[in-house]
Amino acid sequence: MSPYKSVRWFSGKISFLLDKRAAKVFVIMVLAAAMVFIVSTGTGDMKISPLSVIQVLFGGGTKMEQLVVTNFRLPRIIIALMVGVSLAVAGGILQGMVRNPLASPDMLGITGGAAVAVVGFLAFFSDKNNALTVSIKWLPLAAFVGAGFIALLVYFLAWKNGVSPIRLILIGIGLSALTQALTTLMMILGPIYRASQANIWITGTVNGSNWDQVMILVPCTVLLVGATFIMARNMNVQELGDEIATGVGGHVQRQRFYLMIISTALIGSSVAFAGGIGFVGLMAPHMARRLVGSSFGALLPVSALIGGILVMLADLIGRSLFSPLEIPAGVFTSAIGAPYFIYLLFKTRNS
Repeated sequence: MSPYKSVRWFSGKISFLLDKRAAKVFVIMVLAAAMVFIVSTGTGDMKISPLSVIQVLFGGGTKMEQLVVTNFRLPRIIIALMVGVSLAVAGGILQGMVRNPLASPDMLGITGGAAVAVVGFLAFFSDKNNALTVSIKWLPLAAFVGAGFIALLVYFLAWKNGVSPIRLILIGIGLSALTQALTTLMMILGPIYRASQANIWITGTVNGSNWDQVMILVPCTVLLVGATFIMARNMNVQELGDEIATGVGGHVQRQRFYLMIISTALIGSSVAFAGGIGFVGLMAPHMARRLVGSSFGALLPVSALIGGILVMLADLIGRSLFSPLEIPAGVFTSAIGAPYFIYLLFKTRNS
């Protein structure tokens, strides 16, 4: 029995092969993400049952439940979901583009660029009384600009008759180390209070999310992830090497540039609203690859769902397990990521 099913829409104008196993995994991940979303929405100082959460989402429930869910919890959880999706898809793009399973937003310095911009913003726009001289609303823009600047710098420094994956990752590692050094320097030179605030942001947290941020992040994420899915076929061809991709008619350098822009925008938008949540962009594509294989048409959607689940779970643990203290979500994504890669190492050695 064939593992694929032929799908034809609009009298054959749109046709593709559907991987049955990947489709089953995708459906399971959608259900898992929905379950985590509902449980997370109902968890907090005021416990709300999953059924009541569903009723509130469809306009029912008590006024108090509507207030807690709609005003306080939903924006935070939606931001966590979108951030996880963005980081996972960006990680999948970078791993495919660089053809290196260790490629990630952190390794290429893009997250570090956002961190430098944020720490610089907090350090240089604070007066002697530790008050910001400009609105904090400009902080996401600073993070986005920092991520974009480093991404473009990595790309152009790696250019030599085109951008090769090995040059891209070597330049990225160098700039990543530089951004870490600059971030540490500015945290030392800046006010102590701002350094503490910057450190929490660098670790990664969705605390303080609001509907204004949701209205910006959700459309951006949907648009960018949709563009990535459209380019999935090009990414599959690039996996075969530049010569083969060029031989079958692919514009390798142009496609690589577009993929770099998309991944940078995904990383910049997520880091702008949730800080430097680590390991998601590295870990989620690995998990998805073990479930559905390396074809990007299946890999990217499953990676996106795994990333969203990881960040929502990390945020849920951080705000419930140690209550009344609140631990940044980035602490738990790193705590999950490190043992997972040790497990992968031992599994690889034993296989």
